[in-house]
Amino acid sequence: MYNYLIVGAGLFGAAFARMAAESGKTCLVIEKRNHIGGNAYTEKVEGINVHRYGAHIFHTNSKPVWDFVSRFAVFNRYTNSPVANYKGEIYSLPFNMHTFSKMWGISTPDEARAIIEKQRAGVGEPSNLEEQAISLVGTDIYEKLVKGYTEKQWGRPCSELPAFIIKRLPVRFTYDNNYFNALFQGIPVGGYTAMVSAMLEGIEVRTGTDYLAHKPEFDALAEKVIYTGAIDEYFCCCLGALEYRTLRFETETLDTPNYQGNAVVNYTDSETPFTRIIEHKWFEFGRDENGNDLPKTVISREFSKEWEPGDEPYYPVNDAKNSALYEQYRELAGREEKVIFGGRLGEYKYYDMDNVIERALALAEKELKA
Repeated sequence: MYNYLIVGAGLFGAAFARMAAESGKTCLVIEKRNHIGGNAYTEKVEGINVHRYGAHIFHTNSKPVWDFVSRFAVFNRYTNSPVANYKGEIYSLPFNMHTFSKMWGISTPDEARAIIEKQRAGVGEPSNLEEQAISLVGTDIYEKLVKGYTEKQWGRPCSELPAFIIKRLPVRFTYDNNYFNALFQGIPVGGYTAMVSAMLEGIEVRTGTDYLAHKPEFDALAEKVIYTGAIDEYFCCCLGALEYRTLRFETETLDTPNYQGNAVVNYTDSETPFTRIIEHKWFEFGRDENGNDLPKTVISREFSKEWEPGDEPYYPVNDAKNSALYEQYRELAGREEKVIFGGRLGEYKYYDMDNVIERALALAEKELKA
């Protein structure tokens, strides 16, 4: 019998399995998909590590988390600096002095602050995303660079979305184009799949294996279960289905060395059907592991839509209705004696990669001490 059955070979499951194995515990990791790595999975195409489930840039302020992932990969110096395309006009993201200068023809922080202050007059304590955005950057930037993109992404008017969604968006009165306020940042050389594979080295892994389809048999194999799948699906959606947004990608290989000149370009108008185009080679500066320039490129157009059965759930819809339903499922989960729920789907919460790993390491420490 295994000490732990770990359902899901994404970052949470792999990090927990690594720590448990190093403490002498036996683990079996099973994964419904035919690959490891979860949504961070990368696949080599024309020498390019393609992010099959969308752009993933590792960033963290946690030295323990950075030290942990650095055991399994060398990280490059990639800095996330996306740009916004509004009907052919190009703006810097995150919102900074480059953005303000292009938008208003100004050059000083005082000028930018004065314009934003004037445009947000009348907005009190923000009660929704629209008001939060206007209070942060004013009406011009909201209308051009926030509204269309966000409503495509969430499929709802900004006035109906909670304010907290946009609170993590940086606004700077400097010319700093680094999207993240993180001490550590980069992409694992060789891709995320190689990093997760290194985490799982020496641990038994079975891909293409559906836990819920054979739950009694798998439960009998281990003393405890670490479940990282969707919490409502674990309970057969007996209280109703939780809602998600999901993504669809149109990916193509192009016989050109440079399509858009940047890894990520957001299309912020409402008329363009996709939210962004990812050009994967620029996550690794357009070169292979040996430093050779790559003659072709791979791009992915990213479309956001409502989740339906059979889709991959990406973003929990943490509105009042779904949050209340999740709390009911969490109460049911608390009654499961040998099952621990974790990760983005198990906890119905969007986590950055470093947060996922941090929570997995904390769980491992708690479990292994016990």
